[in-house]
This record gives sequence, structure tokens and C-alpha cells, in this order.
Amino acid sequence: MVQFFNIVLYQPLFNILIFFYNVIPGNDIGIAILILTILIRIVLWPFSLQSIKSQKALQDLQPKIEEIKRKYKGQSEKLARATMQLYKENKVNPFSSCLPLLIQFPFLIAVYQVFRSGLYSSSLEMLYPFISNPGHINSISLGLVDLAKPSIVLAVLAGLAQFVQAKMMITKRPDLKTRGSRDEDVMAIMNKQMVYFMPLITVMIGISLPGGLILYWFATTLLMILQQFYSLSPKKT
Repeated sequence: MVQFFNIVLYQPLFNILIFFYNVIPGNDIGIAILILTILIRIVLWPFSLQSIKSQKALQDLQPKIEEIKRKYKGQSEKLARATMQLYKENKVNPFSSCLPLLIQFPFLIAVYQVFRSGLYSSSLEMLYPFISNPGHINSISLGLVDLAKPSIVLAVLAGLAQFVQAKMMITKRPDLKTRGSRDEDVMAIMNKQMVYFMPLITVMIGISLPGGLILYWFATTLLMILQQFYSLSPKKT
């Protein structure tokens, strides 16, 4: 299974990275990582778009779900039946946003492997015959950042980008709190907490990972922000 994963994902991504490294003037590994990130996001665009649309559809139904909760309070069976009927009428699958994320997960693992060990010259033995072997990988990007080592600056930037992305999704949610009621939607509370919790976790983990991986994470988050802005913005007629 590990060998299959390496052949299907890890080795191809590593070879693509080195190809970009070879053709970019100055052989800047940071720019190569950014180009690889854009390429991966293009490949995963349909899955990410489906996930965003599914989350948006679920958010749009939250006011109606709250009405159902109030109507069938204490009647779990009727509540479940009415909720599923609401999903069916609006053609919304509450689990449809999870599958695209699961599809993207192997790519994240493969990229992690590439940037954890692939920035060292010893990994060049995995190159395909038609990919030129540079002999040495210069891990310094733009003459400033060593992407083979942890970078606090990149970790903080990745955390800030994570905050902006999470905040975008929260601001798109309608107000779910019922006036005069103590029962606020639990999921809304969790989402608000995650806005601050996940960026903090990103920074804490990021300061211990290779800068190349955090650069990828930062660039990926920025591209996802742009995708969310495009997908969630009102369409002009």
C-alpha cells in the first residue's frame, strides 16, 4: 500500500517539483513550490468547489433547521424525519461536503512527504529518467528563507490566512441565535471557536515543520480564500 502511494502520488509530485526547479531561472525552490501548489489546486478545483457549495447550501438551510428544532423540540424521531425531508426537498446531502475533503487528504500527505524529505539532495534518486537531475537542491528561496528548515514567519502567515478563510465562512452564516432562547446552535458555537483555534494550531504545528511545507499550506489557503470569494459572492445577472 505504501509503495502504491509512493508510485501514484509521492513520486510524481516530487518529479514535477524538480522539473519546475530545473526550468525556473535561478532554480528557486520557493517559486517551484508555488507553481506546484497552483497546479495541485487546479487539479482539485472541482472537488474544492463542490465542498464549498455543499457547505454554503447547508448554511442557507440553517434558519429552516432551527424552525424544525423548535417545532419538534423533545421529539427526536419527528425532528430527524423532518430534517431529512428538508434536505431531500432542497436536494442537499449533509455529508456531501466531507467526500471532497477526503479526496484531497492523500494529496496533502504526499505533499508533506515531498517537502519533509524531498528538499534534500539524497531524494534525487527518485527522479524519472526524463527529469534532469540538478545534482543539488538549493533550499534557500529568494536568498532569504531556508525552506528545508522551520520558519516562524511562514507559520504566522499561514495562521493568518487560515483565520481569514475561516472568518469568511462564518460571516456567510445567518444569525442562528433565537431571541429569548438559551439554546444556540451548537455547531455555530463550534465554528466560532474554530475560527481562532485552527489558526493557532496551524502556527504551533507550522513552527516545527519544514518551511517548504508551510509555504505550500500558506499558498493553498490563499488560493482557497480566492475560490471561496468567487464561489460565495453574489452572482451578477
